[in-house]
Amino acid sequence: MVLVEQPRHPRNARARTAASVSAKPVPAHVELILSAIEAGQHSRRERRCAARLPYRAEASLQLFSDQLDAPAWTLYTRDVNPRGLGFITSHRLPLGYGGIIELRAPDGRVSNIHCTLVRCREAAPGWFEGSLHFSREQPDFAL
Repeated sequence: MVLVEQPRHPRNARARTAASVSAKPVPAHVELILSAIEAGQHSRRERRCAARLPYRAEASLQLFSDQLDAPAWTLYTRDVNPRGLGFITSHRLPLGYGGIIELRAPDGRVSNIHCTLVRCREAAPGWFEGSLHFSREQPDFAL
């Protein structure tokens, strides 16, 4: 099977600086949920091997198990590092499945990154918190 990576939606191709990456900010209700999750984890002991940089962006995830004509899942990122990211979504996603996430990097470029869904659990009524692991290190998201 040959996989051809193509953008799902036309995007503005002009380069942007890191300061203007949030040209399309996450919706206010999503920011509220993200802030509440982070506030609730303030006293939690950090178990991650690598630190993550806070990063707010809308992303699209297409799982390899999805039907070819199925729409992509919408994710809102919480934090990122070169090996993976944390997110919230309004969908319960299946653990261990692989796919491709379409994500805008801090320099404004849109990347299609192969990944695996590691966690997805309910964080608030109708909202799920999760993480995914990139198949290859992504230097665009280095601290």
